Amino acid sequence: MASRSALSKVAQAAQRQQSRAFSAVATASASSAFPDYVLKAPTTDVSTLGNGLRVGSETVAGAETATIGVWIDAGSRYETAENNGTSHFLEHMAFKGTSKRTQEQLELEIENMGGHLNAYTSREQTAYFAKVFKQDVGKAVEIISDILLNSTVAEDAVEREREVILREMSEVNKNQEELVLDHLHATAFQGTSLGRTILGSEENIRSLTRDDLVNYISTQYTAPRMVVAGAGAVNHQELCELADTHFGGLPSAPKDGVEIAMEPAVFTGGDYRVKFNSDDTAHIAVAFPTASWTSEHAFPLMLMQNILGSYDRAHGLGKNHASHLCQDIAENELALSVNTFNTCYKDAGLFGVYAVSPDNKVDDTMWYVMNNLIRLVHQVSDAEVERAKVSLKAMMLMNLDGNNNVAEDIGRSLLNYGRRMTPAEIFSRIDAVTTSDIRATASKFFNDQDPAIAAVGGIHELPDYTWFRRHTYWLRY
Repeated sequence: MASRSALSKVAQAAQRQQSRAFSAVATASASSAFPDYVLKAPTTDVSTLGNGLRVGSETVAGAETATIGVWIDAGSRYETAENNGTSHFLEHMAFKGTSKRTQEQLELEIENMGGHLNAYTSREQTAYFAKVFKQDVGKAVEIISDILLNSTVAEDAVEREREVILREMSEVNKNQEELVLDHLHATAFQGTSLGRTILGSEENIRSLTRDDLVNYISTQYTAPRMVVAGAGAVNHQELCELADTHFGGLPSAPKDGVEIAMEPAVFTGGDYRVKFNSDDTAHIAVAFPTASWTSEHAFPLMLMQNILGSYDRAHGLGKNHASHLCQDIAENELALSVNTFNTCYKDAGLFGVYAVSPDNKVDDTMWYVMNNLIRLVHQVSDAEVERAKVSLKAMMLMNLDGNNNVAEDIGRSLLNYGRRMTPAEIFSRIDAVTTSDIRATASKFFNDQDPAIAAVGGIHELPDYTWFRRHTYWLRY
């Protein structure tokens, strides 16, 4: 067994950290020290149409292409147990033809423009977007409005698409990471919409009808819940006019006047295990319930994710990794890979570690994972926090490379925050976080708290739930 002497090291008591006040907004003097590429970043123009539809755009001088899309406050989170999977089903149906275009005409029109049309569904949002030349921005907005508002949802297409989605489900279930994280949500948020999968159950996929899909569109696709976002070769005034022309007829409320309420995310916790004795690899996720996008703890949690870091044996960084967790894993040759995740939702979050480990090293891997999570409560250093700040700033900027990423950031920000933060504000909020903030956040969410655990594969060595619960705190004398 690997050495566990780290538990005997005693640091200062964490109790004074609990009362720490967070500095959510940095001062102007701090932002004045930022480089020009941060302070002079392109602005985001936002307008709201008469029906409540929001239009956001970022113009890039000299750009020849643009990304245009619609982000909708509708995902599996807004479904019931009976219609779970509807959002994803509609994503498939959107490209199967409209009252103006057949599926073939739609595909040819996009190809003849040299464009790319895509969509995705998450637990809280659905997005439809296109990347086109600047002269085709108007046509892209019209096409997206057509597939959203005029989709025929033909009965025969619905029947054909069932089998396509079931094949997709089969492929997703072969991806152990996605499977484990779905199980993690199911055990973390038992009995709530956040605990259900995006694709839905096989029973629902086989039983959803055209009326279910059409009813979902009429209740979820309302103007205040949608954002038209553009980035690149986009003129904001023209985009507003295009949005008004093609989306101006969207209702501000569902036909029956009843808004669909989001089901609260209630954390239950526990563990979910699928054991295969023939499998020599274990896939394990351990997580704690955390905070929403708009919480004062959001930025400390982002930094904590960077402090713990990620490791892959194939990348060769090994024991020279800056992360203590990754060093421990590499030096003791434990897991094949370790990834720290920080998933935020509108009223909840999950923070944890996903590990892939040989079946005979699961126990030691889990000990180091839990020890490093709880170490953040007691022993995180100023140097680690400063390093994480630099890493997070770089990641934030790199995630905005390309029109697709910028358009997505605009759409998601307007839905989550009601506005888009500038790079200068993001940097200021990162700089405002102190080491004490990190310790206080870790103490609030990790210290002596119930975790959620999901594991698949060769997990005969995985400790029971009481072991994990016991290791959510250090005995300090």
